[in-house]
Amino acid sequence: MKLPNGFGTVYKQPGNRRNPYVAKKTKGWEINPATGKAKQLFTIVGYYPTRKEALTALAEFNANPYDVNAAKVTFEDVYDRWSSEHFPTVSDSNVKGYKASWKLCDKIASMCFVDVKLDHLQMVVDESGKNTPTLRKLKVMLGLMYKYAVIHEIIPKERNMVEYLNIKNAGNPNALNREPFSKTEVNRIWKVKDTNIYYTVILMLIYSGCRISELLDLKKEDIDLEARCFKIIEAKTAAGIRTVPIAEKVYPFFEYWFNLNDCEYLLSTPEGEHFKYRNYYDSYWSPLMETLGMSHRPHDTRHTCISMLTVAGVSDKVIKKIVGHKGQGVTEIVYTHFEIEELIDAINKI
Repeated sequence: MKLPNGFGTVYKQPGNRRNPYVAKKTKGWEINPATGKAKQLFTIVGYYPTRKEALTALAEFNANPYDVNAAKVTFEDVYDRWSSEHFPTVSDSNVKGYKASWKLCDKIASMCFVDVKLDHLQMVVDESGKNTPTLRKLKVMLGLMYKYAVIHEIIPKERNMVEYLNIKNAGNPNALNREPFSKTEVNRIWKVKDTNIYYTVILMLIYSGCRISELLDLKKEDIDLEARCFKIIEAKTAAGIRTVPIAEKVYPFFEYWFNLNDCEYLLSTPEGEHFKYRNYYDSYWSPLMETLGMSHRPHDTRHTCISMLTVAGVSDKVIKKIVGHKGQGVTEIVYTHFEIEELIDAINKI
């Protein structure tokens, strides 16, 4: 159906996107002084999952084009709007770099832009597993997105916190500038574990070397309590797909969470639902760290495990198998019973 002249337009973008339908409105024309040709200028109203929703939004915009509800603009909306304007002005290699950086933001893509805090951005960095050069590109992209959001009055200038994002102490888990939990801190968590069941999650992370996303997304069907191991079936790299041993010290915690309720995931909210990262981080990790007087991020548990295994004399090859570091070939991810026993013996040394 053809829309009335001046109403605007709705079209579908190619590829697999959450919100493929674009609603936009012509806001004027720009004359190229060199060629004399006119270029149409648009206002992007938003990005939507269906054509119907895009048309509704366009109609609402036409009814009151000055009533832009910033509270409804998602992080992905800002990326889509910014990239549609910015990408045509930069090289293909830059576009590829920005698109790669955007893939790291998947966990916060659906959040309202105004609700994103520095901790959420830091989580993206901490969980990326990327080296500093890649993280620099990510930080540049986020800086441009926030500048766009300020210009278009989605957030006030003082909410642009990208400059405070730390990319030096995060990213690549092989980096030496990590902040693992000290032995004293680990012992303190053991002492208070019975005061709040969510302390056990911290210990499960420390004694498995899992990324927080891997543990939150771990399904019960991928856990073998009898064999004392579980499988990570989805990961960013081939090395990340692996069988992880369950240490004897934290086995009771895995057993507790496994039998707690009917949720298909090992860890669950008090309502028995799947944990989302920001729910876990905001409601449990941050308050527990504050109670303990510690300032660690979830990824520090992974580095703590690596450090403890190293101190215990576990070989680098076995450590890579447990935590899924690069260097473990794709042919090594299917373990024999003997290899699993070797991993269990190794994890029980810490």
